[in-house]
Amino acid sequence: MKAVCKPTFDEEQLLSSQGFCYIAGVDEAGRGCLAGPVVAAAVILPPDTNGDWTEQIMDSKLLTMEKREYLYSFISDNAVSCGIGIVSNEIIDVVNILQATKMAMKQAIEQLNPQPDTLLIDFLKLPEVSIPQKGIPHGDGLCFSIACASIVAKVSRDRLMNEMDELYPGYGLCKHKGYWTAEHISCINKLGPCPIHRRTFQPIKGMYLR
Repeated sequence: MKAVCKPTFDEEQLLSSQGFCYIAGVDEAGRGCLAGPVVAAAVILPPDTNGDWTEQIMDSKLLTMEKREYLYSFISDNAVSCGIGIVSNEIIDVVNILQATKMAMKQAIEQLNPQPDTLLIDFLKLPEVSIPQKGIPHGDGLCFSIACASIVAKVSRDRLMNEMDELYPGYGLCKHKGYWTAEHISCINKLGPCPIHRRTFQPIKGMYLR
């Protein structure tokens, strides 16, 4: 069985040694969903971040809902600043999911106070953002700040989807959070898409082409 990598402070420590003070990790949640917004988070942590909770940080996809909520509180309490960006399904359908993800990341970064002087981003780079940056493949599993951003983004989005479940009952949104599952597809086939479903994503797109 392949060992799970633990995110480290290596990237942050290297940047700190180069004189950068405010280093933001950036990640998103909901990029592959059939319903709801894409949500991004940007997190600046102090260089002396420590505590037992830090040993439990990893890619949000590898954590239970309960553990994410638990760690979210520690991240929020210890961060210098956290920013959240939200781009709706309507905008996703207009500009495409990649551009919407970048928009959400840009929003999250703009919310930070103080503003970061460098960025560590999961996979992507943001040419429209003038701040020095590094895109790290699988960054949410390798880089501590990005892993924290992945948790903040995931928890923030899950909470939104729980609210959407009350507005649009019958789709099981509070369970699958808008991701592709057999139950979700069955509900869409039975009830048809609801207002937060992404019209440009299959199989929903196909329903409008019939």
